[in-house]
Amino acid sequence: MNIITLIKAARLRTLPLSVSGIIVGSALAYRHEAFSSEVLIWALITTVLLQILSNFANDYGDGVKGTDNAERVGPKRAVQSGSISAKQMKRVVLVTAGLSLVSAMVLIYTAFGKDNWLYVGVFLVLGLLCIAAAIKYTVGKSAYGYRGLGDVFVFVFFGLVSVIGSEFLYTQELKAISLLPATAVGLLSVAVLNLNNMRDEASDRRAGKHTLVVKMGLPLAKYYHYYLVVLAMVSMLCFSVLRLQTRWQLLYILAFVPLTVHLLIVKRNTDTRELDSQLKVVALSTFVMAVLFFIGQIYY
Repeated sequence: MNIITLIKAARLRTLPLSVSGIIVGSALAYRHEAFSSEVLIWALITTVLLQILSNFANDYGDGVKGTDNAERVGPKRAVQSGSISAKQMKRVVLVTAGLSLVSAMVLIYTAFGKDNWLYVGVFLVLGLLCIAAAIKYTVGKSAYGYRGLGDVFVFVFFGLVSVIGSEFLYTQELKAISLLPATAVGLLSVAVLNLNNMRDEASDRRAGKHTLVVKMGLPLAKYYHYYLVVLAMVSMLCFSVLRLQTRWQLLYILAFVPLTVHLLIVKRNTDTRELDSQLKVVALSTFVMAVLFFIGQIYY
């Protein structure tokens, strides 16, 4: 096992999407003059570690189950190719889980200090749940990714927890209006997963991985995809309608251009293997939307 192979297994291209919720939550906190660069740094580190943990765990889980095989479209996985053994990858997963927990604890201490035990306890439990969710997507007999529950978990953790949770780290308040941008990030994150599952529908079906796409079939999965992306854009616009103060706050709409083109490509698609290139389109568009949203809040 060498460092280059490990870096490839970490799938760095997934990281921009994973930090999008943190950026949006931080933007909301900035709007309320509660921003802290130290909290932002540790939130980003923790989120990146959790995403890498998820990638390593997925590589291990799908590898030992045989889901990753010669029929799979997309980059080869480390365990599938034999470049890392299942035993080695399991150790990597455990080490990354430990690093994620340490980072989460530093983040919690940075945000709440040592006196607010209630918030510390709640977020510690939340951190443990995030680690468990990252691992259990494909690992174990009760892996939720094999039962069509991946979409729900992605929406909750990449959307609601990421955006609202990160905002709470700064403000220590829950705001109902934050559900709108949180929903947008969550839906776009699910859209990336849905694309991945549409691409792998045939091999997943044969391997017994019952994703939501496998359960509903490709025709319905396409319509589901349209709703995910469109509702995400509508959620962001609803937030702006309710909270717009300057034109800068609409800067994020620029990210809707590639998302609209993407929907047209998906509509015309006849070979799901060609959807692989669209994963980074949606992921990067979400990231750009988050960054532009942050800029818009700075100039409000």
